[in-house]
Amino acid sequence: MPSGYRAFVMSVNWTLPTYNIESHGNSDSSQQPPNITNTGAADTEVYNLPEKVVIGTVLACIIFISISGNILVCVAVFTDRKLKRNSNLFIVSLAIADLLVAVLVMTFALANDIQGTWEFGAVFCKVWISADIMCSTASILNLCAISLDRFIHIKDPLRYESYMTGRRTMCIISVVWCLSLLISFVPIHLGWHQDPGDGAGPNSNEDMCIFELNPIYAIVSSTISFYIPCIVMLSIYCRLYLYARKHVESMKRTTTTADRFNGGSDKKVSSKVSDHKAAVTLGIIMGVFLFCWLPFFTVNLIAAFCATCIAPVVFKILTWLGYVNSSLNPIIYSIFNQEFREAFRKILFPKCVLEDHTSASYSLRPPVKKINKAEYAPPLVENGANHRRSSRERLFTEKITSL
Repeated sequence: MPSGYRAFVMSVNWTLPTYNIESHGNSDSSQQPPNITNTGAADTEVYNLPEKVVIGTVLACIIFISISGNILVCVAVFTDRKLKRNSNLFIVSLAIADLLVAVLVMTFALANDIQGTWEFGAVFCKVWISADIMCSTASILNLCAISLDRFIHIKDPLRYESYMTGRRTMCIISVVWCLSLLISFVPIHLGWHQDPGDGAGPNSNEDMCIFELNPIYAIVSSTISFYIPCIVMLSIYCRLYLYARKHVESMKRTTTTADRFNGGSDKKVSSKVSDHKAAVTLGIIMGVFLFCWLPFFTVNLIAAFCATCIAPVVFKILTWLGYVNSSLNPIIYSIFNQEFREAFRKILFPKCVLEDHTSASYSLRPPVKKINKAEYAPPLVENGANHRRSSRERLFTEKITSL
């Protein structure tokens, strides 16, 4: 990815409705900088008290889910021995990025949207915009890193450990965060997002946080910051799904005569279930990502050519839809992993886990039934092959449906 313009305008665009707010009736339309990509979002949205309560409650719930969910992911990885693997470091990095989005971005966006004015000063306006760009960029880049890690793990599991060592994993994560930092704080403070002579950054009026944006950057950022990573992720997950289908078909072709006489129909059903689970898992991962980000970047391109075609409320809804992705990531990237579910259960319900362990330890063993030699028949040799093939299918299904 280019280091100069990777994603810094991306977040500028999808937070533009929040920044472009005027207050107290002090601003005249003639005072608005000529090169702001307005899209009709500069008008202040005035809410009555019931509307503020409803909107504030919904947005606060999104923030709470994002903070609690991402903290839970981090705690689970660092406290559960089963989760202390190199691949889960990408999950932690994603959780940290989404956590920062919730703490540093969503909270102030909520106050800004409800209050209708920017109450935190011009200096923090720059910092907030920069943090918004950095965290959202890191989140998207971490999603790409996770997709690449999954592909390597499924495609070549025997050499995965040699490929993705702890050092390489940390190097990839460091590159993600350094790139996100360089393309957020540096361009904003240098004014690279503007045409020459338009100023140095967000409006200096402390009652508003207006971010001036060159329309060219809207097009470039949408292409580089979203569509290219999206194409990369789609190609990886499509290849991963096709490889899963090919793997399942190869298992079916190795079915022996013993399989047909010993539960062959069950194996066929099992393969279909495995195939279905893989499709559902990969579909949800990409579906949630596209659902949260594609609408905004589609509208963003439209606004670059027609600044008055998009209503302010549409931009605000799509802005928060992008924020929602940070709340859904810990659910999507954890709920399909049984080890994460067990770790969450230990953290949230430690007493229940202790009681289950205690009851299992002291439970009486069932009585041993005497076997009549006449009724006993040794298992067929083919059952061993059945079991081995079933184990391979089960292990492959666990890899393809877990993260």
